[in-house]
Amino acid sequence: MTDARLRRGRGSLAVGFFVQGVTFALLVTRIPAIQDRYGISDGLLPVFLAAVPVLAGVSSVGTERLVARVGPSVVLRWAQSVVLLALLAVGAGSELWTAAVALGVFGLAVGALDASMNMLGVSLQRAYGRSIMLGFHAAYSLGGIAGASLAWVGAHWHLSLFASYLPVVAVLLPAAFVGSRWYVDGEAAEPGPVGVAEKEGDKGGASGVGFRVLLPLCMVMTFAYIGDSTVSNWSAKYLQDVLHGSEELATVPYNAYMVTTLLGRAVGDFGVRRFGAVLVVRAGAVLSAFGFAVVAVAPGAWVGMAGFTVLGLGLSVIVPQTFAAAGRLFPGASDAAVARLNVFNYVGFLVGSPLVGALGDAWSYRGAMLVPMVLVLVTVVYATSFGAPKARYGGGHERPRTVDVG
Repeated sequence: MTDARLRRGRGSLAVGFFVQGVTFALLVTRIPAIQDRYGISDGLLPVFLAAVPVLAGVSSVGTERLVARVGPSVVLRWAQSVVLLALLAVGAGSELWTAAVALGVFGLAVGALDASMNMLGVSLQRAYGRSIMLGFHAAYSLGGIAGASLAWVGAHWHLSLFASYLPVVAVLLPAAFVGSRWYVDGEAAEPGPVGVAEKEGDKGGASGVGFRVLLPLCMVMTFAYIGDSTVSNWSAKYLQDVLHGSEELATVPYNAYMVTTLLGRAVGDFGVRRFGAVLVVRAGAVLSAFGFAVVAVAPGAWVGMAGFTVLGLGLSVIVPQTFAAAGRLFPGASDAAVARLNVFNYVGFLVGSPLVGALGDAWSYRGAMLVPMVLVLVTVVYATSFGAPKARYGGGHERPRTVDVG
């Protein structure tokens, strides 16, 4: 695989991550507006929020088989188009059933998108031979900042959801589709150092993925996305209803969260190369827990936003490194490992969003913030699954940078 092809593949995949960041932010930061538009009650809202990750998880499982036939690049190309069109449909409808259909399509498409996107990222990192995965997720965070900013503009100028979404989809849909021509599908792993799964004899059957070895990473992914879903699904509502901020101000916490997520991911690859994945992930978990504690005790909207801001810096490193660790554990079956691990992304969303909503209704939303705080701290224990404490990119898998390909 040529250096030029790798550079193009890395750039085009970063664009794909960016587009998805914009799309997802435009959906989650306007949840209060979507709720008002369709007349979704507070009791029914958790059901709608839970349906998306359920469908996405189902789709992620199916993606493992689909990419074996057509490759992750083809899946990503078409899934991203469907996700953008589904976002537009959310803004175009007026009846409750239209919201249900649009969000259902969004969930199915986003499961295939997330799985295939991270498959390509893991395989490109293996081709580079050094940590670059956090850079892709930094592009996603940058997209989230852009999307949250556009959502603020829509709320500030009282634009309808359709008027907010249409220009964005009109620009991003053709850009993403054209850029997808340079995606680089992973090649079979070259002979070399075997993964931990092979060393331990846990082959996982025909797929080569042993669930016993993958399980700690699945737990980390779940806890990280419980934290992330708490921010994405409840930060706007928390700031507006609990901390008494305005609707306009309620769009800011997710934006601030994405800014610090971007900063953490922009430097995260250097941190992994310098200190190793274990230390970086543990530091991120502790910082995340501190952010949730600040949110839980915040006396007002601005302190609450500070807590969400710290949260972004902590959580930023965990998910990308979890995907990267799966690729190192199963170098010969990284697509299957990523597809199965990605399911726990949605398990986290499925558990986190309804859990926070139920605890908030039955007890207090402040108290509900303590649950993801405790869970994310458990990552400190599971961090050893990311490699030896002094490992940089997989215990000797990192190659010298004799040729810089990007």
